[in-house]
Amino acid sequence: MLRFSRLIHTVMALVTALLVVACGGGGEVPATGVALRPLSAEFSSRKAVSYSPFRSTNRDTETVTAANVKQDLQLLVAGGFRLIRLFDSSDAVAKLTLQVIKDNGLDLKVMLGIYIVNGNDAFNQAEVARGIALAKAYSDVVLAVSVGNETMVNWSFNPVAPATMAGFITTVRNAITQPVTTDDNWAFYASAPRTITDVIDFAAVHTYPLADSVYNAALWDWQQASVPAATRATAMMDAAIAAARKDYTAVRTYLDSIGQTAMPIVIGETGWKAVASGGESFRAHPVNQKMYFDRLTAWSNTAHTSGAGPTTIFYFEAFDEPWKGADDKWGLFNVSRQARYVVQGLYPATTWESGTYTAADALYYIPLTGNGTVTASRYTLYANTATFNEAKPAEAAVWNAWDNGTTGFATEVATTADPADLVNSIEVTPKPASWGWGLALSLPTTAEDLSQFGATGKLNFSLKTTYPGAIEVGFLTGVATTGSAYDVYLAIQPGEYGYLNDGNWHTVSIPISAITPRGAMAFGMTDTTKSRLDLTKVTNPFVIADRYANTGKAQNSGHTTKLYVDAIHWSR
Repeated sequence: MLRFSRLIHTVMALVTALLVVACGGGGEVPATGVALRPLSAEFSSRKAVSYSPFRSTNRDTETVTAANVKQDLQLLVAGGFRLIRLFDSSDAVAKLTLQVIKDNGLDLKVMLGIYIVNGNDAFNQAEVARGIALAKAYSDVVLAVSVGNETMVNWSFNPVAPATMAGFITTVRNAITQPVTTDDNWAFYASAPRTITDVIDFAAVHTYPLADSVYNAALWDWQQASVPAATRATAMMDAAIAAARKDYTAVRTYLDSIGQTAMPIVIGETGWKAVASGGESFRAHPVNQKMYFDRLTAWSNTAHTSGAGPTTIFYFEAFDEPWKGADDKWGLFNVSRQARYVVQGLYPATTWESGTYTAADALYYIPLTGNGTVTASRYTLYANTATFNEAKPAEAAVWNAWDNGTTGFATEVATTADPADLVNSIEVTPKPASWGWGLALSLPTTAEDLSQFGATGKLNFSLKTTYPGAIEVGFLTGVATTGSAYDVYLAIQPGEYGYLNDGNWHTVSIPISAITPRGAMAFGMTDTTKSRLDLTKVTNPFVIADRYANTGKAQNSGHTTKLYVDAIHWSR
């Protein structure tokens, strides 16, 4: 359920979704549809957050324990989060969580989920039955029920037809007394068919300005490039909350237009990452997360006092979930249950995540600066000996590991017996994920024009390793922030281009013309007119990696053999 697999193009979402959740409305009968069951007043009075207990990289094999759930829920209660959203009605999570609440007398209420799977009727019928049973058995805790999650928006990875979803919603609603809804993206709800709006008690709407900024930056101006740098972070976060409010307004306006003026709207999901894990550079940071959270809180408070706005806002989410991969790092707590900066004011310092921040640490967009065309015959990225008339980067290049810095690290160490460069070299230590690993030597804020090397140039470096099999080598052009990032990597086997893995130093030299045909859009890029080879904008002039699918290795190969790299340069 990667949020970054979504492409949110416009408010149109002609594919409908189901949301069955408790909703307010004072029992009023709309122009069409069911008599709305009112949402409990506790929906407005309690601070709300989405909760999942998973702590490992594989939720399918993880055993969730009552002790861990109790720890989680006690943390939430201690911070004043007393309304949680659960995503399913499974015995392993939902039933366990409800029982922990009851057994420990925790002051928590729940919006229960019922997870619907496309094309699996047997599972769906069993899940509906479980959800109905839990809503009845824990009626003093379960305030509302939501059937389905992001199933009808046009980019759904788990699409369910509105008519099918309406059937599940109606079955659940007829069997319980709580309000019922379905959770879906705002773009669906802004044009939802009556098939859905006529059977729910309230709309549970998702809005993700951060995700939208990655996949459709035109939806709102996150860069705020016209604003002075000193106030650009504030301008960005103000624009983010304005985007969320605009999404809400689009849904409110649509519901009113079809006669559902009394139907409440709950923000079922929204949040901001503390760490970039899926292309959110210049945006995801603990301070920016707090800025978004604080603005959400202000919006919610205004809505409660004015009566105009969402009934409540479920922040996504309570804790990080490593299994989500690039969709992780939304948590108010990290996976170790340490409080992030966003909520540290609610908890003692002994529970805090490491790191000290001030408002000045907030990230903001820094436009890429071109360095001009490199006309020298050699462009050197790393070497201990100088070469006459060579060019070097205009700023210090830094090593960045893929997957948010988690898949390896690079350290300068003393070199022995390197015929190319006798002083130091870079020790690359892979820390592979299931798919492999990668490190890039990156230019933080500039780009090099290396177009003069395209026809006859070569990428060169010295290498010493016993790493098994093929590796990938190359560079990257463009940047993710503008949707232009483009991978240019070539898998090379031992014996090719001078690469040998016999534990001795060897010079590897690869024609740029041999690498460029292997280029492809970088992870998360969607527009081929932006993400394309552009040697005038080289931002990662050297990349070394091993994506197992590209080098013929099995998933989870887990190779951690060190590689030593030196004398990294382009030549022509």
